[in-house]
Parts: sequence; structure tokens; C-alpha cells
Amino acid sequence: MQPDERIMRGPGERRVAEAAERIIAEGRPRLHRTWASLVATSLLGGIDVGVGIMALLFVRHETGSELLSGLAFSIGLIALLLGHSELFTEGFLVPVTTVIAGAATWLDLARLWATVLVMNLVGGWIFTWIVIQAFPELHHTAATTGAHFVNGGYSLSTFCLSVLGGGVITLMTRMHHGIDSMTGKITASIIAAFVLAGFGLWHSVLDSLLAFAGLHTGHTPYGYADWLPWLAWSVLGNITGGLLLTTALRLIRSAPVLNEEEPSAEDDS
Repeated sequence: MQPDERIMRGPGERRVAEAAERIIAEGRPRLHRTWASLVATSLLGGIDVGVGIMALLFVRHETGSELLSGLAFSIGLIALLLGHSELFTEGFLVPVTTVIAGAATWLDLARLWATVLVMNLVGGWIFTWIVIQAFPELHHTAATTGAHFVNGGYSLSTFCLSVLGGGVITLMTRMHHGIDSMTGKITASIIAAFVLAGFGLWHSVLDSLLAFAGLHTGHTPYGYADWLPWLAWSVLGNITGGLLLTTALRLIRSAPVLNEEEPSAEDDS
């Protein structure tokens, strides 16, 4: 983009252009990480979310309140923000925009999504095992909470819960990129966690970790064979919500800027 083109835009258009450029600047290195870096940041993402799950289970065990436990879960999303780790459902707005702008390929995106999802689950499985062994008093709460999701069924209602879950997390990502203040970003994370976990929306990683916590107790009405199809249903809804409710509309708004983005030889090196 040439400087004179930037001047011709109004303040609103310049803000959109600047936001799009920040997204691409962040997305390019994320999509071109080495395997070791991608695996490590994704494992950390599962562990960070696991910390939020631990807080959620404790508050729910003590109070029985879904709203308060949802607020407690915000610890996990704040840890993701401050620790710069990867969460699967945060891979919609920034990476997809980067691919559309020509700064990465669809294969890069598929590699990111698959690796982050699997490593989030591995990291979360390990962390929730440790939590359940450390706090036996949480066994009943973990088992009943996990069963609520895995045995929730496959209907229009549960699919819409997954769509909303993906949309809320992607909205959080968009809010993070719309403000420079760290206080504002933390506030966005708290809001997203409250809505996501407090309202019982379906989230493929968050609720899988709740399911794992229940499975680690050895006393659940479901097993891994029940969890796998639930995961597929939840992932489909999360992707649908993340792409259609937020990412697609943001791409339409940023289309003039993205069309001007030309990957340079330096970028490809």
C-alpha cells in the first residue's frame, strides 16, 4: 500500500486498513512457525485453558453457580492472552485473513488448525489428569459437568450452541485487535469467558477438557468413544460460527485493503 493511498482514506477506512495490516503481520509468523514452536505453543494453550478449567471446577463445586464458574474460567483466557499460546478457536480471524491476503497458503492453515487442536487436547488431557489426582473432591463435579456436554445430543440446538461458542471466541480475537490497551484486552477475555462458560456454550477444547476431567475420575456415563463424535460435532459448529459470524464479515469490511496486499520476495524467503 502506497502512502498517498493511505492519505486518501477517511479516518474510519484508515483504522480498518491499520487493523488488517496488524492482523496480517501477526498471522504470517503464526502460519509459518516451525513444527517444534507450533507444537510447544499449542501444548501450552491446552495447559493454559486447563488452568481455567481447574478454577471453573472449584467454583462450581463450592457454589453450584454456572455463571460464577464461567467468570472463574476467565483465568484460562487471560493466561492465553498474556502467555501468547495457541488455542484452536483463536485460529479463525487472523490466520484466515492472512491466507486471503496471500501471505500464507491454505495448506499452512490446515497444518495450523490440525496441530493446534490435537496439541491443545493433549496438553489439556495431561493437565486435567493432574488436577483430578490432586483434588479428589472435584470428582463428582467433573463427572457431571463432562456428561452434560458429551451426552448433550446432536440437534439443531446443540449445533447452534457450538456456532455461538466459535463466534464468541472469534469476537474476542477481533476485540483484541481493535484496542491497544492491555486492560481492554483482558476485559475482552473476561467477557468472552463469562459468556462462553457461564452460558454453557459448546467449545471443542474447553468442553473436551471438562470431559477429560470427568473421564479421569473413572466414574462417568460416557467414554472416549462417546466423546469423539461429540468433538467432531462441536468442531464443525465452532468453525461455522467463527468463520460466518465474525471472520467473513470482517473480510468483507477489509476487502479493499486485502486486495492491495502483495506478498513480497522478502516475505516468501
